[in-house]
Amino acid sequence: MTRIVSFDLDGTLADTAYVNHVWLEAIPRMYAEQNDIPLEEAKNGIIDKYEQVGQEALEWYDITYWLDVLDLDIGWRDLLTRHVDLLRPYPEVSDVVRRLHDRYTLIITSNAAREFIDIETRALGFTDRFAHIFSAVSDFGRTKKHPDVYREICHRLNAEPDDVVHVGDSYPFDYLAPREVGITTFYLDRDGSATGDHVVPDLRAFERHLDK
Repeated sequence: MTRIVSFDLDGTLADTAYVNHVWLEAIPRMYAEQNDIPLEEAKNGIIDKYEQVGQEALEWYDITYWLDVLDLDIGWRDLLTRHVDLLRPYPEVSDVVRRLHDRYTLIITSNAAREFIDIETRALGFTDRFAHIFSAVSDFGRTKKHPDVYREICHRLNAEPDDVVHVGDSYPFDYLAPREVGITTFYLDRDGSATGDHVVPDLRAFERHLDK
């Protein structure tokens, strides 16, 4: 029987406007100003650097790595808090989390680095609702593409895989990888382009599946 419900963070509980702005707008703008080059040139160059590293590398998620590589004159905390007003939960999140909190142990399992997670969860008021908040890259040194991340979470929670249900918006990271471990998974597709018994358009639909 399900007793632990695990959520991805960005793209699942919170929309991606904040993280996209930090990576794709704020950092290139600072780089352009610091190096006296056009903003579009800075954006294209930095995005190219991101893509050379790739989403499966730990450095992709490491804000301190990028501030060092780009030699930007700002600390990570100052950068992340400067734009925190852009953080928004999806409309249904507050009510769904409140209801599920009364029935399950809620956790967050994210690919985001600890620096981002701590800023985001505090700003969104999530810290009181979630019993555990895990960063795959910071806590386990791997991305969520590795099933061992989910195995280790089960171990830390003294849980069997079939005690856990996970939902998130990345098909390989949130649906396939935990499924390999034996965790029940749901793919969150807010665009409505995917179909299937374990595809949900929002977290209200996910909650209805849990009720079944």
